[in-house]
Order: sequence, then structure tokens, then C-alpha cells
Amino acid sequence: MTRNNIYLAGFIILKFALQFILLSPEYDLQRDEFLHLDQANHLAWGYFSVPPVTSWISSIIKLLGNSVFWVKFFPALFGALTITVVWKTIEELKGNTFALLLGAICVLFSALLRLNTLYQPNSLDVLCWTTFFYLVIKYINSEERKWLYSIAFVFAIGFLNKYNMVFLLLGLIPAVLLTQQRKVLKIKGFYLAVVFALILILPNLIWQYQQGFPVIRHLQELSDTQLVHVDRIGFLTSQLLFFFGSLLVILSGFYALLFYRPFKNYRLFFWAFLFTISAFLYLKAKDYYAIGLYPVYIAFGTVFLGNVLMQGWKKYLRLVLIAFPILFFIPMYNLVFPNKSPEYIIENAERYKAMGMLRWEDGKDHELPQDFADMLGWKELALKVDKAYSNIPNPNETLILCDNYGQAGAVNFYSKKGIQAVSFNADYINWFNLDQKYTNIIRVINYRERDNEFLETSAYFKTATMVDSITNKFAREKGTTICIFIDAKGNVNEVIRSEINERLNNN
Repeated sequence: MTRNNIYLAGFIILKFALQFILLSPEYDLQRDEFLHLDQANHLAWGYFSVPPVTSWISSIIKLLGNSVFWVKFFPALFGALTITVVWKTIEELKGNTFALLLGAICVLFSALLRLNTLYQPNSLDVLCWTTFFYLVIKYINSEERKWLYSIAFVFAIGFLNKYNMVFLLLGLIPAVLLTQQRKVLKIKGFYLAVVFALILILPNLIWQYQQGFPVIRHLQELSDTQLVHVDRIGFLTSQLLFFFGSLLVILSGFYALLFYRPFKNYRLFFWAFLFTISAFLYLKAKDYYAIGLYPVYIAFGTVFLGNVLMQGWKKYLRLVLIAFPILFFIPMYNLVFPNKSPEYIIENAERYKAMGMLRWEDGKDHELPQDFADMLGWKELALKVDKAYSNIPNPNETLILCDNYGQAGAVNFYSKKGIQAVSFNADYINWFNLDQKYTNIIRVINYRERDNEFLETSAYFKTATMVDSITNKFAREKGTTICIFIDAKGNVNEVIRSEINERLNNN
């Protein structure tokens, strides 16, 4: 093993160690993680919220025992692989050992540490963007067709993981047309690679067509409830913060792409960045959608700086460049990761507020960061649903119906009874088992709708009781109430089936 490979192995070990150190056992899994894990029980070529790749990974996690360790292992793995791909990109650009070390440090001590704490499609998304750009560089350097097919494969995996990959094309296509790399359009292999990618993503496109393109409905829902609160200035500010410790390196990469002669063939990357960021801004995308853009520019920047900071007093700037990402990480350690108690966060609220971390998707500030509040109360909910289920005279004819996917997923993940909750929300609307006869319902109701929902549902059952609620005062779901409805006066299955059809038709 060469010295550089030993360095790389060290960074990978450090990456895994940090990802687990940065998680406090006080927190449960996050709302979205439950949904993604439940998809392993309902494999398909697509879902309302995401494409299918996450469900495949969830199936592996399920085979490994569905423990929290494995849930957190895979985003950490994708983060470690991102460091590896950046390392290989730097090697492809003929970077020296300093460039390799600086590149690994810049990627390691960045927003990816936060992103890689959550089991969501985002970690693999960043890896796919980074690998895609690495393969583009490989093709530019060699012009071998095999790299075009590799690019097509990575794009397909990225697309089947998160539709965010479309933004990559929106930025890259005009950049190719604007530079000398448009010569690729004259190559037959390019069009064969396009066909190859289309074949790989075709099952998902067919699924989307058969389901009436739910991705469009999902984007419309995001636009109405979340993206409407996106501030374009805030988006740009976040871009500076994601890799703040590496900002000089990234800016050096942009400079090198325009003026550094050895990078003349890679100039399309400069234009690709401008076009991609413009697309994100125009469509008011969430700020973290763009994180996958930056690792490749870190690679360009480190190679350039490694070559120009070779002699004399400039060599001492190398220490500054290496130290800055680490020094910036130290204060961030106490702010941006779920490694501090809710009490600590509330006591230091001003620091969190200054970072914009207390602002939720509703555009308002709250006591805890939204992701952190979404990681509390779930075990409590599952325990209390289990208890309610045990107290029902005929549990085999009981439907556990939740108001949202987080509640349903948390019950399914943490339940000791092996029960399966459902919801009319997100993908759960397709996961009802209506072959099973139901006479009782355990309802998990958001506290805002609790009284009206309880009264309305009570009319259809002989017995109705509010039995418990989430009491964790820091949980986003605080007050969510568990109600038991026993001995239905009518046909529960028909009512549920009618509600499902109505909601699907309205969407």
C-alpha cells in the first residue's frame, strides 16, 4: 500500500468515526428515515416521494437486521465514497500529495458531515454528482467511449435515487454546447450512452406514467407548502456556508478553470456551475439540493493551489489552507449536529438562530432545528401505540391509522408488537391491507385536529377513548394523541377504500 493510499484509508476511518460520534443517543431516527425504511416492505419502481433506489438500500438494511447502526452506516458510507471519488479526481488532474490531503480535509469537514447523519437520498445524490463529474473528466482526458457509458450508468443510478440529477443536466448541457466539448455530439457512442441511460431509468418512467406522474404532484405540494418559503438570498448564503472552510479552495478552482492553462479542456465546468446554480435559483430549490456541485470544484482548487504554492513563503499558506476547514469545524461541532441535548440548544438559542438553524420549512423560528425536533417523541409514540393495541379485545381486527407518514413509519420501526400502521399521507396510502377485516381503529391524530377528528370518528363506533399522547415537550409531534375506537357500527373497510379513492382522484 502506497503512502497516499494509507492517508486515504485514514480519512475514511475518520469519516466513519465522526459520523457516529456526531449522533447523540437522546435522539430517535428522523421522520423521513422511517418512510424510506418502510419502503423495503413495499418494493416498487417508484414512490410518491422518491424514486426506487432508496428502497433497495432499505432492503439491504432490513436483511442486516434493521438496526440503527446500519441505518446510519449507509449515509456514512456514501460520504466516505465521496471523499474517495474526490481523491481519485485529484489524482486524475495530476494533483500532488498536498492537493490530495487538502481535498480530503475540505470534503470531510463540510456540510456533508451533517448531511451524512441522516438516512435520506441526499448522501447518495452527492456521491452520484461527484462521480458523474469525475467520469466526465476521465472522458475529456482519454476520449474513450467506455467513460460515456459509465457516465450514463451513474446518471441513471442518480436519477433513480433522486430526481435532483435533472438539475445536473440542466447545467451541463448548455455548458457543453458553449465549449469545445460539444464535439462529443458528433460521436455515435454519445447517443448510445444516452439510450443506455434511458433504458435504465425506463421502468421508473413507466411507473410514473401509470401512476399519473406523482412526482409532479409532489413538486406542486413542495412548492405550495415549503418552496414558497425559500428565499433566494438565503439560498445563496447557504451555498457559502456549506463549504465555508473550503471557500478559498473552491474560488481558486473557479479561477483556475478560467485562467490556468492546464485546465483549459475543463472550462465547461465553470459554465456548468453558473447554469446549474441559475436553474436552482429560478425554480426556488432548497439550498441543500446544490451540495453535490461543490466537491469537483474542491478538486480543481486543490490541484491548482498545490501547483502554485510550491516554493518560498507560499509554502506556508498550505498550512493555513489545511487548518481553516478544521478550525471552522470546531465551533460548528456544537451547533449543526444532533449531538447536543434540547436543553443545551434552548439555552444557546441565539447562536442557533444566528445560523438560521431554528427556521423551519414554514418560514418561522422554533425552539429546536426542524430536523432535531423531528427526531424526538417517536419511541414514545410507538410504545404507547403498542400499549393501546394490547388493551383492545380483538386486536387482529384493528387498523392503526396515523395522520402522517412520520407517525406511521415510527410505529412500524419501533413497535415491539410487530404491528403495521398506515396513513393517507405520502406512500402509505398505497399500503393499506384491505383484505383484512377491520372492526376497530387506533387513530394517531395531530393535536391541532384532535378534538374535531375524535368527535367525527366517534359517531361510527360504539366506544371511543383518548388514551394517551406524546408528552416530549421538544418533539415536533408534541401533543399527538392516540385514540381507540372499538366495535364499528358499519363497514370500516368500505369507508377506508372510499377515502383512498377520493384522495387519489383529488390528487
